[in-house]
Amino acid sequence: MIEPDTKDWTWVLERPCPECGFDAPGLARERVPDAIRDNATLWEVVLGTDDAAVRPAPHLWSPLEYACHVRDVNRIFDERARLMLAEDGPAFAAWDQDAAAVEQDYGSQDAAKVAEEVVAAAEAVAATYESVPDDAWERTGTRSNGDEFTVDTLARYHLHDLVHHAHDVSYVTKRVTVASYETFAEEYRAGTQEMPDEVRAAIAQFASALDAGARVLEIGSGPGRDALALEEAGLSVRRTDITPAFVRMLRADGFTADVLDPLSDNLDDPERDAPYDGVWASASLVHARREDLPIVLSALARATRPGGAFHLALKEGDGARFSTHGHVGGPRHFTFWREEPLRAVLEDAGWVVVDVRRAPGLRNETWLDVQASRR
Repeated sequence: MIEPDTKDWTWVLERPCPECGFDAPGLARERVPDAIRDNATLWEVVLGTDDAAVRPAPHLWSPLEYACHVRDVNRIFDERARLMLAEDGPAFAAWDQDAAAVEQDYGSQDAAKVAEEVVAAAEAVAATYESVPDDAWERTGTRSNGDEFTVDTLARYHLHDLVHHAHDVSYVTKRVTVASYETFAEEYRAGTQEMPDEVRAAIAQFASALDAGARVLEIGSGPGRDALALEEAGLSVRRTDITPAFVRMLRADGFTADVLDPLSDNLDDPERDAPYDGVWASASLVHARREDLPIVLSALARATRPGGAFHLALKEGDGARFSTHGHVGGPRHFTFWREEPLRAVLEDAGWVVVDVRRAPGLRNETWLDVQASRR
């Protein structure tokens, strides 16, 4: 039995949502259209899984039901935004989302068709927001319960709804990302053997902050390229990865390696009863959900000695999206960060940020390379 959602969510316009991490007040308004399009990429992938129509629990919607809701939310908010631009202070027609789910039988709709509809609805409303003149963002409209929105606050409230429901099905996004690496592990190894100059420089900076023989926990070792360079710099590396195929690969090459999820697994070093001297997490935690990264960073801090070194590389930007590119032929989920929020999360987790550098990526993206120390 699905309990109707009767909560008042307008508070998300005043402060970040603690559940999904979305920061409506801090969002750059010009990012809204692309963030809506990015959100649609998630539903395309989730709806392609074999169990998209399966509820994880009797009282929770399935990914398919959430996707139908997201499609309809995009359509409703497109109507409301266009109404606000066309009329002065319109009153919105009431919409009962729970009744819509029952009347339209969300759970029995065709997943492939819904995926197309989600993308189309997202594109339509994104285009509407892009068309808003600079002097029209403060135009108002009123919901049936009396809540008044401007076009600006409507867009932010709308985007939170999309991001929050992406959070609701995030148990699928991790599984899909790991499965893509599992399937294309050999291709990934073949395509990433050459180390970029920026990574080599980051390893030198990281190693300079530690003594010879220092013990380092590597999060996301992949095929093992960085671990070899870290050991060449005089460090002792514990190789770990969430993808079993990479761990099998490392073991076949003669290295000790562990399947490890830094969000939920024990991080203690199996080879010694002492905290790590440093943590290396280059381009691995880019797949962590925004709301999960603070938890992971805190766990890594607890596993590291005071003064220990930390390297973290994430993609710069806003929002999150699925992408199929590069040496991995399956979809992977990426979360993007801006420097100031990232600094705040690191500080709150127990790290002191020493340096943040921007490094160019292979596809015109920018990486944030962070060097920090354990407080």
